Amino acid sequence: MIPYTFPEKHRPARVGKRQALLIANGDLRLSANQQCWAAQAAMEEALGAAVAAEGWELVRAHPYKEEQGHGFIQSQKEGMEVFRGIDPKGPLIVAEAVWQYSHHVLHGLLSHLGPILTVANWSGTWPGLVGMLNLNGSLTKAGVKYSTIWSEDFTDDYFKNYLRAWLAKGHVKHKAAHILKFKEAKLRGPERKLGVALANQLRQEKAIMGIFDEGCMGMFNAIIPDDLLHATGVFKERLSQSALYYETTQVSDEEATAVRRWMEERGMQFKTGPNESEDLTDHQIHLQCKMYIAAVRIADDFGCHTIGIQYQQGLKDLLPASDLVEGTLNNVERPPVMSRDGSRTLYENQPVPHFNEVDECAGLDGLMTYRVHHAMGQPVENTLHDLRWGDVDRSGTVNDYVWVFLISGSAPPAHFVGGWAGASSERQPAMYFRLGGGTLKGISKPGEIVWSRIFVDNGRLRMDLGRAGVVELPAEETQRRWDATTPQWPIMHAVTYGVTRDQMMGRHKANHIQVAYANSAEEADKAMLTKAALADGLGMDVHICGTRKNGKGWE
Repeated sequence: MIPYTFPEKHRPARVGKRQALLIANGDLRLSANQQCWAAQAAMEEALGAAVAAEGWELVRAHPYKEEQGHGFIQSQKEGMEVFRGIDPKGPLIVAEAVWQYSHHVLHGLLSHLGPILTVANWSGTWPGLVGMLNLNGSLTKAGVKYSTIWSEDFTDDYFKNYLRAWLAKGHVKHKAAHILKFKEAKLRGPERKLGVALANQLRQEKAIMGIFDEGCMGMFNAIIPDDLLHATGVFKERLSQSALYYETTQVSDEEATAVRRWMEERGMQFKTGPNESEDLTDHQIHLQCKMYIAAVRIADDFGCHTIGIQYQQGLKDLLPASDLVEGTLNNVERPPVMSRDGSRTLYENQPVPHFNEVDECAGLDGLMTYRVHHAMGQPVENTLHDLRWGDVDRSGTVNDYVWVFLISGSAPPAHFVGGWAGASSERQPAMYFRLGGGTLKGISKPGEIVWSRIFVDNGRLRMDLGRAGVVELPAEETQRRWDATTPQWPIMHAVTYGVTRDQMMGRHKANHIQVAYANSAEEADKAMLTKAALADGLGMDVHICGTRKNGKGWE
């Protein structure tokens, strides 16, 4: 008889009664984890006190790493090692004060049998809110049952009541009275007809989504399964970032110089310095201009209707950051790019819709938005933003709660006060980008917008969308918000109509939110309804969130 070797059964330590385990997921980059650790440690201390006040003990499931100077899970490999020692039935809290890579812990959360709670501090600094929303979207797509909560200092009643209920029941839902199923909105007239016609066109004629390598930054929620995407008429062209790098090296210096000259002639300012490791340099800008041309040419080669560059974890060891490229691509008015033989202008008088961090949900949304707004005679420029943070207006100018929508990459100058003349470029933070690169920074202009998000839930594509207004705040208040987040990045001050802070957080299934301007409140309402009809016509489950500007509903 052959002597088989059976694996030893692994028996992790059992969690004690009225004990909850804590894990802290982090970045893939050591420099980011080290710099952000102080904020995480402060959050964990406050969270531990809140748990103790309920008669429970919060037990860290993995140690602080003295040799690295932080206590984050820093890789998928490390995450698997941590989960081997976790009681699979124990209450588990994922505490996030920083941006995190969801794939570091998704494997363990998929198989965890006990209650799961994701928690973030209400801060825009690193930011835990964005990391938690990404993890929530990933868990939703994966079909994992979880609860989620947030707080500024973990002493407010909203947080304490939620925590108490979760400790007692193991699962708590947020109320969602602000949502309405699109099928119950009784939409008739030209908006529904246009949406259906656009859906039929997309399914019949089809479109190509160019993907420069999937899976950026562990964003499982940002990958649309092929079969779900194909049902909408959109198909992926899987492109290699190595091809983008090579094509960048093939662009001439003269062409790159012409791109920068075009931007500066329209008033854009580059804030440069001599130190490559700390400043934005002319060399970095030059490479970004080459990448811009390369991206347009590759998009044309493959007939792409939208493209996504992986950004932070993509070409960071070879090229400067791609965000100057991305925002420029999303603008109708942009430096012209000629074909390699000089015979034609590529994508003339139109953007090349780009989705930051290869977020395919945002890519599909952006393509749909472009087609709706083009058909309706509305501004076609659109972008994703991080749902970064929010606060009351400390200047007292605006009574409403004002969100900070913020993204490095993809924001088009058409969204800024002053357009290109209101745009500037600053060096990306060194802890993220060793080779630097300039951002495309500006303050979003006041106006009416449509916001939306496509996500995957229960094996289906879903879309949430609603209306909001971009407000103007005094320079001092804008700077306060920039300083509380990332001052090198473009900012949008947004007021969501009929959706509170906690309703948005409890419902939103992604770190990103898509936005596009319309020419008036009435036209924005019609654009939103048309996009809802388009999404419905493509087979998505659609929910309208909140109200119109005047507070009236959608029925």
